[in-house]
Amino acid sequence: MRRNQSLCCSSSSIHPLFLLSFILLSSIPGKKFISSRLVTLGSIEIFNAHEWLPSKPIVYFSCKGENKTILPDVKATDFLYSFKGQESWQPLTELPEKKCKRCGIYEQDTFKSDDVFDEWEMCSDDFVKGKYIHIKEKEFNATFICSDCGGGSGSHNSTTAPDRGEPKKKKNVAMVVVVSLLASSLTVIAAVYVYKYWQRRKREQDQLRFLQLFEENDEIEDEIALGHVI
Repeated sequence: MRRNQSLCCSSSSIHPLFLLSFILLSSIPGKKFISSRLVTLGSIEIFNAHEWLPSKPIVYFSCKGENKTILPDVKATDFLYSFKGQESWQPLTELPEKKCKRCGIYEQDTFKSDDVFDEWEMCSDDFVKGKYIHIKEKEFNATFICSDCGGGSGSHNSTTAPDRGEPKKKKNVAMVVVVSLLASSLTVIAAVYVYKYWQRRKREQDQLRFLQLFEENDEIEDEIALGHVI
C-alpha cells in the first residue's frame, strides 16, 4: 500500500516538471517546434514574352538544384495574375532559416535554351510581414508570400536594380540595324550601277550593229554600180 502511494506521489511530482519545461521552451522568443518557411506566389505580372513564335509563353519558377514549377495560368503579358496559395502547383519552394537560395523566373523555349526573366538570391529575411515583392524592370513584378519568414528590413532584394546590360543590348541592336541599312543601300546602289552599265553596253552593241548594216549596204551598192559600168 505504501508502494502504491509512493508511486502516486512520484508521478504527481513529475507532471509539474514536464509542464514547467514545456512552458519554458515555448516561451523562448523566435523558437518554434515546427517552422515551415514555405514560399507561395501571391501575384505576378509579366511585361515581355521572349518566345519568337506566336504562341502563349510557358513561364516557370525554379531554384538552383530544384525542380521547376510551371505557372500554368500565366499566359499573357501586361495582366496581373493573383493567387491564393492553395493552387495545386503551390508552394514554390521552402527557404532555410539562415541561408539564401538562388531562384528565378524563366520562360520555356522551343528551339534554344530557356529565357531568363531574372535570377536573384531569395532569403528569409527579405520578407516583411510575410510578404516579399520582386521587380525586374521591363520584365515582370511578383509578390511572394511566406508567413514564417521575416525578421529583416526587406531591403536585400525587394527591387532589382535596372538591368545594366540593357544599354549594351540597345547599342548592339542599333549597330545591327545600321549595318543592315548600309548593306541594303550598297546592294541597291550596286544593282542600279550594274543595270545602267548593261543598258549602256546594249546601246553600244546596237549602234555597232547598225553601223555594220550601213557599211554592208554601201558595199552592195558599190558592187552594183561597178557592175553597170562594166
